[in-house]
Amino acid sequence: MNVNYEKLDDVNGQVVITIDENDYADEVKKQLKEIGKKHAEPGFRPGHVPAGLLQKKYGQAVKYDAINNVVANALSDYIKEQNLPVLGNPVAVKNEEFDINGKDFTFTFKLGLAPEFDTHVNKEMHIPYYQIQISDEMVDTQDKALRRRFGKQEPGEEVDATALVKGVITELDAEGQPKAEGIVVEDGIVAPEYFKSEDQKNVFMGKKVGDSFTFNPAATCEGNETELASMLHIDKADTAAHHGDFRFDVKEIIVLKPAEHGEEFYNAVFGPDKVHDEEEYDKALRDVIREGLTRDSNYRFSIDAKDAIQKAVGKLQLPDEVLKEYLKQQNESLTDENIDEQYAAMLPQFEWELVRDAVARQLEVKVTEEDLRNLAVALAQQQFAQYGMASVPTEVLEKYAGEIMADKRFHNQLVSQAVDINLYDAIRNAVSTDEKDVTVEEFNALFAPAAAE
Repeated sequence: MNVNYEKLDDVNGQVVITIDENDYADEVKKQLKEIGKKHAEPGFRPGHVPAGLLQKKYGQAVKYDAINNVVANALSDYIKEQNLPVLGNPVAVKNEEFDINGKDFTFTFKLGLAPEFDTHVNKEMHIPYYQIQISDEMVDTQDKALRRRFGKQEPGEEVDATALVKGVITELDAEGQPKAEGIVVEDGIVAPEYFKSEDQKNVFMGKKVGDSFTFNPAATCEGNETELASMLHIDKADTAAHHGDFRFDVKEIIVLKPAEHGEEFYNAVFGPDKVHDEEEYDKALRDVIREGLTRDSNYRFSIDAKDAIQKAVGKLQLPDEVLKEYLKQQNESLTDENIDEQYAAMLPQFEWELVRDAVARQLEVKVTEEDLRNLAVALAQQQFAQYGMASVPTEVLEKYAGEIMADKRFHNQLVSQAVDINLYDAIRNAVSTDEKDVTVEEFNALFAPAAAE
């Protein structure tokens, strides 16, 4: 066997593999022998089929298979031994003169090579890092949200923005009178807070027990079949016939009374014995807000870092033709007619992946089991928080995190997130960050151009 490699240019190479009968003959004999052990032929038991018969019946197919294995292994071994930076897979050059009946064979493979480039990730690179200021308004908003989350529902005197309103819902005719054989819901219940129409919401505001007034159920939900069917206690298929006005007779009003500051509230929000007074509560609120803002700042840094690094690296030279051939082999929907358009669409992400991997190697970014567990715990904590469970015992978080890590559907996603977190942390330490204090409005404005596109 002879393997020759030639580097055609900076991003293209070629491997030529020449084999003779000695390279594959033993493999052919071995495979034919295995077939003879397992297959019976007319007049012969398995294991007693003459070699000549096996050769005649299966020899050509086995030879194809043996040659393919020998060449594939030789190519793979050579790439590994020479540490060639191959992109995609080698692409075989079609040989019109190939004849399986021959003894010596030559195979040629095109290789696409990763380009060499400087990432420029060092202290000379400056990237902005935006520190979002915590305003008193943010603290007040967070406080109101927590007091509401841990508040209690109780009877109210009049409808406010938090109220659940119970009563009788009666369908009206064109004259505003109860409709003959119309819908009557004796145990109706609505939450004006979630109405999609401000006008309909305002109809309910300030109403008291015993009040009667007209509203339009269909308008409260923009005609959504599911919501309307639930409100009127009818099938979704029947909702189109009931888009008119209804009367609401208020029987009961339930309002949400926000929780009051104190030991019970502090323990419910942050866990037992962690917050004891207003000063500690204010600090704890700011810590919660800061954690969320830090995630936002880090996300913005990832965008700016990617842009800065790509700009510094510039346009990459790539083995375009080899990559196009590789992509066509991997995806039947890609053809000579559409490959240029599809390749152009894939190129930006592909180029960034090459740059990102190069930066990760340069900065020796790694992901440990501890990184994955810490991320899984953070995700578990976020999920519990969505259901108002801000203080969850450590053992519960650890158990739930273990379930996330064990789920194969989420494992790759978890690894990808951990890689990105560690990568941008490493980039932030490797470059010069220009820290800038901004208000939340100024920070949000950074995304305005992207939102407008």
